[in-house]
This record gives sequence, structure tokens and C-alpha cells, in this order.
Amino acid sequence: MRGRRRKKKRLEPAECQEERFQETQAFLALVRRQWVQQGANNMEAVELGLRRALLQDGRVLLEQLMQSVADGLAQAQARKGEKCHADRPRGVETIFGSIELKRDYLYCPKDQQGRCPLDEALGLVDGTSPGLVRLASRAAAREGFEAASDDLKELAGIQIDGRQIQRLVAQSGPKIAAQLKLTGPEVEAEPMPICYVEADGTGIPMVAEELAGRKGRQDDGSAKTREVKLGCVFSQTQTDEEGRPMRDHQSTSYVGTLESVESFAPLLRDEARRRGIGKSGKVVFIGDGAAWIWELARTHFPLAILILDFYHMMEYLHQLSQMLYGKDTPWALRMKAQWKEQMEGDQVQRVIDAMKKRAEQPGAVFTDTGQKIAEKIGYLENNQDKMLYGTFRQQGLFYGSGVVEAGCRAVIGKRLKQSGMFWSRAGAENIVALRCALVGHRWEECWDQIHHSRQFQIPAAA
Repeated sequence: MRGRRRKKKRLEPAECQEERFQETQAFLALVRRQWVQQGANNMEAVELGLRRALLQDGRVLLEQLMQSVADGLAQAQARKGEKCHADRPRGVETIFGSIELKRDYLYCPKDQQGRCPLDEALGLVDGTSPGLVRLASRAAAREGFEAASDDLKELAGIQIDGRQIQRLVAQSGPKIAAQLKLTGPEVEAEPMPICYVEADGTGIPMVAEELAGRKGRQDDGSAKTREVKLGCVFSQTQTDEEGRPMRDHQSTSYVGTLESVESFAPLLRDEARRRGIGKSGKVVFIGDGAAWIWELARTHFPLAILILDFYHMMEYLHQLSQMLYGKDTPWALRMKAQWKEQMEGDQVQRVIDAMKKRAEQPGAVFTDTGQKIAEKIGYLENNQDKMLYGTFRQQGLFYGSGVVEAGCRAVIGKRLKQSGMFWSRAGAENIVALRCALVGHRWEECWDQIHHSRQFQIPAAA
């Protein structure tokens, strides 16, 4: 059954011209009158007032445009069994303010399902325009929802509640996450001489129900956090005058999730593929001592040069020097400095042999058990091939995982570990996705893929 078609008044060009920018013209006339009488002053008030007038005129124009197409949608034709209820009003929040549309509501009594073709065609999200969803999501990616609300009001003249922003992020977060998972074509115009991959984890505070039954580091064995796994990919094309590596500007992209390493590993691998790892001259994987990181590297980056983070190695040297020579003793400090110099010269086996010899020395007094000392020495022994720091330096390679560690602070910690925050898993995943897109320079790309954002952009004049 076809829906009843209603006749709408369509504005003719001349009539549109008369109604266009009424608020703006009235505001400009007011400013001119006052400036004639009092002289030019208070440009801030002019700027803010003009913005407000333009937004009001933009709201009128957008409402007219949207309403003018309501009857012309092919989807508006009722399907078999549907009944059309015409002129159903719908308030829509946009970047210009609130508008109201009248559109068909189609309902199928048999299926007890209803739909509004215009809402679907325009991509409305909970009565909010896609453009406003994008701005609200960006603001929420940078700071808390209430702070995002305040900034949107101050910076863009947009009135939207913090709780509404949170609801919109629940809709936009999964869409951005899905875009980040799409490998797509390689984005590097030229092959990267050196492609780096790093991974790490950082805990974020969670609500109690998300932590039920989980083991943690609290005194009672409970957990207060869950780990976000974060990976990054970046490139290096040159070194400085002293031969030290230089990370290419804005070359770092990120992926992150609260999922298991089995889900995280393919994300990081696919991001490296998107960045063009297959054409890179060298692939370098840097990580700290976590077992899951090296298993990820082994299974998903088998051809990479594996490097144990230098500062993580230094933690082992510090701990072993304290264990073998006494806490903060001159001998401990001396041996730590000597071992560091030897490690920087690729003398890994010499350092390990010296540690073993000291551990076996009769009558020596240690600050920990022989088993713990042996475990730490064994760790260094098992990772000898990842600690050739002299060779790595000669090749002009990074050998510290500072990029992903900084990412844990800048991408995750800065937004998800603020005082008083406790996250649900879904809420955290949404913000992690938005943060990875924003900080990893993929924001424009992701939104353009979702909404074809640049479809109506007018090319800039030459």
C-alpha cells in the first residue's frame, strides 16, 4: 500500500533569496548603526554575535533543504503491508542548532516494525545529525564528556549535554573501530626504509562489575584495572648528524583494545600491512619483557629484527647488581656501570658469564634467593639475540620502546586514567578507538569512509 503523498510548498529562488541570512543581515545592520554613533569597538562581541546569527540562518537553510527532499525519497514508498503516517514531526540536533522535520512514518502491523525513510537516508543517530556526532565524538576523544560539552558550546556555539555526547560515542565508537580494522590499500607512497612495530599494555580503572573474579595486584589479590593493549607503527628514513635515528614526523599510527592478545595481534599486523610493511627495507619490532609481546612478534612478525627495550634490560642489570653485590653498595654501582658499557658493546655473553660466576662464588652474601637470581640471569640469556645494542646503534636503529610507552600515556592514560574515572568495557573500547584514530592521524580518513564527508566540498580557488 502506497503512502499518502502530501503537497509541500517549495521555495522559489527569489523567495529563498528573501529568507536567506535574515538574522545575519539584521545583526550587521545593528552593528553598523552603533558604530556610526559610537565608533568601531568591541570586535569580540561582533564576532560572537555574527557567529550566532550565521548559525541561526544556517539552521533555517538546513531545515528548508532537508524538508524539501522529504517527499522525493524513493525509500518513502511504502512496502507491502506498511501503512504511511504522514507529517510525523522529528526534532533533529545539528551543528547549526535544533531543526524540526516532518516526514513519513511507515508502520507494518504484521511485523510490528516501523521506519522513517528520511531518518535513515540522512543518517540520523538518536535524533542527531552525523556532522554533530562527528564533532561531539572528537571533543569526547580529547576530554571528559562534560568538558566536551563545555568546549563545544564555547568553541562552536553548540549546545549539547554531556550525557548525550556519551550516548553518541556509544554509536560512533564501534564504527570508528571497524574502520581502523579495515586494512585497505597501502597508504605509504614510497616504501619505508625502516618500519618499526611496538606493543605494550597499560591498565585502566574499571567499574566493579567488570572486575568480578579477576586476579590483580591488590593485597587481597583482587584487581582494580584491566589492561589495554596498544600497538604502534612508525617509520624512519634518516638519522641525525651523530647517527642517531630520527622518527619521521607524524608517522605513528595506533591500534588498541581491551581484548585478548589473540584479538589484538591481528589488528597490529593488519595496521603494519596497511602502512606498507611488506615493502619496507627493514622491519624492527621493539618490546619490553612481557611474554605475550614476544609471542606476538614470533607469530605475526617472523621476519622482523627483534629488540629488547634497552631501559628494560637496564632494569635487569640494576636488580642483579643489587642482588649480587648488595643494595646500593659501591660494588653494585660499579658493576652496573661496567655491565652497561659491555652490553652497549655487544658483550652480552661476557656479562652473563660474570653474573653466573658471582652467583656461584663460595661465601658470597646475596640479597635474594639463588632461584630468583638464576631466573633473572636466565631471562637475559634467553634474549641475547635481542640485546645487540652496539650493532643496532651502528645500523642507526632505535632500541628503546619509548614510542609505544609514550603512546600508553598520550593515547590511553591522558583520557582514560584521569582522577575519578571508572570504565565499562564497552565505554573504554569506544574511547580507545576514537583516541587511536585521532592521535594516529586517521580521523579524517575514518569519517570520510563512513559518511563520504568530502562529497560536497567546493575546490579551493587557485
